[in-house]
Amino acid sequence: MKEKNVGRFSGKATAYARYRERYAPEVLLPRLRVWCELIPEWTVADVGAGTGMLSDVFLENGNRVLAIEPNEEMRQMCADLHGDDLRLEIVDGTAEATGLAASSVEMVVAGRALHWFDLDRAMVEFRRVLKPEGWFASIAFGRRESGREENEAFEHLLRMYTKDHASTRATYQAYRRLEDFLVRDYRHEEIVGSMELDWDGLYGMAMSISHSPRIDDPGYVQFEQSLRAYFNRYAVGGVVTWETRYWINVGRLSA
Repeated sequence: MKEKNVGRFSGKATAYARYRERYAPEVLLPRLRVWCELIPEWTVADVGAGTGMLSDVFLENGNRVLAIEPNEEMRQMCADLHGDDLRLEIVDGTAEATGLAASSVEMVVAGRALHWFDLDRAMVEFRRVLKPEGWFASIAFGRRESGREENEAFEHLLRMYTKDHASTRATYQAYRRLEDFLVRDYRHEEIVGSMELDWDGLYGMAMSISHSPRIDDPGYVQFEQSLRAYFNRYAVGGVVTWETRYWINVGRLSA
């Protein structure tokens, strides 16, 4: 992960932990148990773990989880949320330099952070830390850019008022490169769903985005006003409905 990306979520950890979409164990675990034969005895490295949302899925499965996260505020929030859970170890590291021992984990997973990785270097590191015949899983989940009018209008709002939105979106091409690395036992699935947000949820979600204006930024007032106008236009029964998508890629890395 480039150094400039490590600080992108500084000042965002509280909003991220409270408002970002949660991964659903009931969606993910049945698939991973079939595709990878995931069992509780495995050690799983969650790379770019943030506040530990994807880690929670594997903790529910009974796994020992190594949460690799370079941002200090996100690591601290992860620690605060998980208390003294002895199955979770929080590690200061990046995708390209996890700090883990060689051949130490059965599975490496990455959630929404994958598009920030230097993917070529990260895959070299993942091969190093995985045990022979280990698995890699990329599990992205969030709001779709298009589909419902509400999604497209929110995307337009972000383009208008947030920094680096176009360049951030460009990094999402990383997900389309995964098949080049996952050369054996590759599985891909997209799952479309929906989520509802009241005003508090919409505002919190917007503020959790890495490149959205912070309260002390010059463009914050206009951003909040436009966000309120967006909510007033699209809310039905006090909630805005977004289309969501899981983008799941699982497989074994090339030697």
